Amino acid sequence: MQIIFFVIPVLLVAVIIFLYFKKKAPLLQPALTTEREILQKQVLFYQNLSAEEKVRFEDKLQKFLQRVRITGIHTTVADTDKIFVAAAAIIPIFAFKDWEYRNINEVLIYPGSFNEDYQLHGKDRDVSGMIGNGPLQNVMILSQDDLRNGFLNQADTANTAIHEFVHLVDKSDGDVDGVPASLLNHTYVIPWLRRIHEEMQEIRKGNSDINSYGATNDAEFLAVASEYFFEQPGLLKQKHPALYALLEKVFEVRL
Repeated sequence: MQIIFFVIPVLLVAVIIFLYFKKKAPLLQPALTTEREILQKQVLFYQNLSAEEKVRFEDKLQKFLQRVRITGIHTTVADTDKIFVAAAAIIPIFAFKDWEYRNINEVLIYPGSFNEDYQLHGKDRDVSGMIGNGPLQNVMILSQDDLRNGFLNQADTANTAIHEFVHLVDKSDGDVDGVPASLLNHTYVIPWLRRIHEEMQEIRKGNSDINSYGATNDAEFLAVASEYFFEQPGLLKQKHPALYALLEKVFEVRL
C-alpha cells in the first residue's frame, strides 16, 4: 500500500521490462454472463445500481479489460480476478462518464503479499499493493489474496485494489498528494484538507476506527478513507458524517 520511489535491482528491472515489452497475446475477457454473475454476487457497489447504471458499469468494465493487461506472476489469473481488478478501477470513477485511466497499462497479480523488493518469501512481506514509477510506470502490482478478500469479505472496510486505483486517480493531476484535483471541485479543497488532517489526528490519538495506515500522509488517507467509503458507506456516514459528505463530493456518488 505504498508508491515506489526507491531504486530496484537491475536484474529485477530487466525481468519486468522483458515481461512488459514481450509480444502480447490478445486480451481474453470473461464471458458477459460470467461477468454479470460475479458482479451481482460479489460487488456491492454494482448490486446497488439501477438496471441502466449496471449496463453502463459493465460497458466501462469491458473497456478497461480491453485496454489493461492483467498478468499472473507465479499464479493463475481467474476470470474472477480480472473482474475484481476492473471493478475496483471503475468504482471510484463511475460517476465521471468520460473518465479513462491514462496512467496504467498492466496489472501484475502476485499470489500473496510481498516485500519492497517484490519477493514472495522472507521477511517484511507486508505489501499488498503498489503503483509504480520509473521502470514500473503505468504498472500496478496486487496481491491476489488481498484482491479477492477485498470483495469476498464484505464485513470489513478494506479493499486493496480500490485503494491502489484511488492512488491512480490522485496521481492523474500530476501529484499524489491526497487531493484528487481532477475530480474535486476547487471550492472543496480547503475543507477537504482541513477534514483529513483532523481525522488523521484522531487516528494518531487512537480515537478512530479508520485504518491507522491512513495517518501516514494525505495520499494514504485519501486511499484508506475511500476504501471505507465504498466498502461500508453506512458505517462511515454514521461514525464520520463530515468525512462521508466530502467523499460524496469527491466521487459524486451517494451510497
